[in-house]
Amino acid sequence: MPKLSQIILFCAAAIVAMSAGVWLRAHFMDGPQPPLSDAMSKQGAEAILSANLPDLNGVSQPVSQWKGDVIIANFWATWCTPCREEIPEFIEMQQEYQDQGLTFIGIAIDQKEKVVAYSREFGINYPVLIGGLSAMSLAEAAGNEMSVLPYTVIFDRQGNISDTFLGRVHKKTLEKSIMPLLQQGQAKSGQLTQPSL
Repeated sequence: MPKLSQIILFCAAAIVAMSAGVWLRAHFMDGPQPPLSDAMSKQGAEAILSANLPDLNGVSQPVSQWKGDVIIANFWATWCTPCREEIPEFIEMQQEYQDQGLTFIGIAIDQKEKVVAYSREFGINYPVLIGGLSAMSLAEAAGNEMSVLPYTVIFDRQGNISDTFLGRVHKKTLEKSIMPLLQQGQAKSGQLTQPSL
């Protein structure tokens, strides 16, 4: 596809996602979505955990390498205001809970250059993978039927989806979801703990 067509497609997707994000912000509380059906939960977990996505250096990373940790997979983009608002709290939580086996994984629905610059500027201390627009199918498989950003999926240590959040999520809300999960078993501690820029 020619570069201009890709840019137009990317901009159209960004406008749709931002509009949906504004609507979600106005209509949803800061809490988990209703539980996914067993079939959707299994499908979503398999889709995300079987994905191999490039990191900030372009090296393909299997998401499954973090199975055994409590995983918070966050689908985001640099142009998404609610995404940018929640990232500082994610950085703080990664620092605070990583020794207990928490791993945030940022799955960027964005262009690599923008994600690398943003990650550097804000000191993101957890793995960031570049999914591009195609990674929205992973979020959709895990219950994001409206294709909105941000979208956050919490996995227990066994790789099962525990909670999902549409729109911006706050630290206290995430802590309520992860604390019982962190107390179950020991951390596996995945191979890539911080992005290398």
